Amino acid sequence: MTVRKNQALLTAEEKRRFVAALLELKRSGRYDSFVSLHNDFIMSDTDHGERTGHRSPSFLPWHRRLLLEFERALQSVDPSVALPYWDWTADNSPRSSLWAPDFMGGTGRSRDGQVMDGPFAASSGNWPINVRVDGRSFLRRSLGSGGWQLPTRAEVESVLSIATYDMPPWNSASDGFRNHLEGWRGVNLHNRVHVWVGGHMATGASPNDPVFWLHHAYIDKLWAEWQRRHPRSGYLPTGGTPDVVDLDETLRPWHDMTPADLLDHTPHYTYDA
Repeated sequence: MTVRKNQALLTAEEKRRFVAALLELKRSGRYDSFVSLHNDFIMSDTDHGERTGHRSPSFLPWHRRLLLEFERALQSVDPSVALPYWDWTADNSPRSSLWAPDFMGGTGRSRDGQVMDGPFAASSGNWPINVRVDGRSFLRRSLGSGGWQLPTRAEVESVLSIATYDMPPWNSASDGFRNHLEGWRGVNLHNRVHVWVGGHMATGASPNDPVFWLHHAYIDKLWAEWQRRHPRSGYLPTGGTPDVVDLDETLRPWHDMTPADLLDHTPHYTYDA
């Protein structure tokens, strides 16, 4: 059974293996296919049209499936690897070990955001940006950009306390747990972290930054925590809703799973706590 651990508790060898698997997926071209997939969906998901990966109830199951596919790709390189998660309520500083040169590397330089250290720096030659939002071919970050602060545990608790999964109009204007977690309403959890990291994480091509996967593993963990706290509150909508993915409708682009199939993560992986 795959166990996803808090990145702060990874051993040096676990970090090394995770980074090595990322680099091999990048070298083979498989990594960039995930970046393209995410970018395609974030560009096509709109509040007033068909929406699947973002601004919609299926935000959480869609990303759960994306993480599963990516984790399986990593494990095809190294079966010992699991996706770690980044608890940004605790590791909430640019000085956190997450950003050390032996793991994600640090923030970008001030003039252009280029990440200068760690395994994904342009100088390593191992992490060219091929799915681009502009002409630049290097990974960019700006940790703490715009004066933003990462969400606190109290803010997370306030979102976990929302008992209804989602509600009309089923988009970025919705109330409910999903949209408060996604960040279009309320204290803004998921979206705020993307903006705080800055650089590529603040674009549709956000998986160019490997920290994307650690961030979304934590979002997935929070969904699992919400499910445990609200066992009578299921995925909504359940049927007949235009432009969004109902409980038993298949999720594009995979066509072999529905949100209902993805409500229970435990057949695939568990979290360490």
